[in-house]
Amino acid sequence: MKENIFTSKNTKKTYVIAEAGLNHNGSVLIAKKLIDLASKAGADAVKFQKRTVDKLAIKSTLDAPDDRFPEFGKTYMEIRKHLEFDMPQYKEIKKYTEDKGLDFLCTAFDTEAADFLEELGVEIYKLASHSATNIELLEYLAKTSKKSIMSTGMTDMNEIRTAVEIFEKYKTPLLLLHCVSAYPTPLDECNLNMIKVLKENFKMPVGYSGHELGYLPTLAAVAMGAVVIERHYTLDNNMTGFDHKMSLNPDNYIFMLRDIRNIEKIKGSGNKEVSNTEWIT
Repeated sequence: MKENIFTSKNTKKTYVIAEAGLNHNGSVLIAKKLIDLASKAGADAVKFQKRTVDKLAIKSTLDAPDDRFPEFGKTYMEIRKHLEFDMPQYKEIKKYTEDKGLDFLCTAFDTEAADFLEELGVEIYKLASHSATNIELLEYLAKTSKKSIMSTGMTDMNEIRTAVEIFEKYKTPLLLLHCVSAYPTPLDECNLNMIKVLKENFKMPVGYSGHELGYLPTLAAVAMGAVVIERHYTLDNNMTGFDHKMSLNPDNYIFMLRDIRNIEKIKGSGNKEVSNTEWIT
C-alpha cells in the first residue's frame, strides 16, 4: 500500500478519497473507468461499498416493487443485488486500483461485509454515518486492528464519543470525517466549524465528507484544516442510479483536486520569514 493519511509524515497534503460508491452501476468496466478518472484527477484513494443485501431491511421491504431503476431490477432487493460485486470482481477492481497507484478503500455496511473485506485484504475500512451508532459493527471492526475512517453525519457528540472509545479500547487507529447527511447539503448547514470542534474534543485527525452541490465547502474545509476529503463522483450525472445526480462530474472532480492542491500551496508553512521574492521587493 502507498503512503496514506495514517502513515504519511507530509501533513500538508490532503488525502483525497474518490467516492465511487454505487456509481459503477454494477459494472466492472465502469468501475475501472471511475478508477482511471480518480487517477487522472490526482486522488489518493478510490472507495467502494459492500453490503449484505439480505440484512439491509425486512423481507417485505426488500421484496417490495421498486420502479426507480428498471435496468437494475423490479424490487428493492433486485436493484441492490445488481449493484453488489462478488469476490472475483472485487479482487479485479482492487488490483486495478492499486496498479494505478491508488489506495483501495471500501465501506463495510455489516459484519458479514466486514468478513468479506477481510478476505479481500482491505487495509483501511470506511464506516458510513449510519453505522456510527452500530455498536456491533464498531466493535467488530475495531477488533481487526485495521485503520478505520468514520463519517459522523446524523450523530451527536455523545454518540461520536462512544464510537471513539470503542476504537481506543482496542488501540485501533480511527479518523473522523465531519459530515452532514443531507443530499444535497445546503450551504448554511455545512457547519464546517465542526472540523475544529472534533479535533479539539477527540485529539485525532479530522476530515470532511461533503454532499453539497459543487465543491466550495470542500475547498473551505481544506483551508480550515481537514486532512481528508471524501467526495462522490461520476462519469455522467445523467446515468441511472442512486447517487449520480448529486455527484461531481469528471471536469468538476478534476477542478476540485486542482484547487485543493493549490490551497495546500497557499496555506504555506506557517513560518514567518522574509521570502526570496520579498527580498527583491
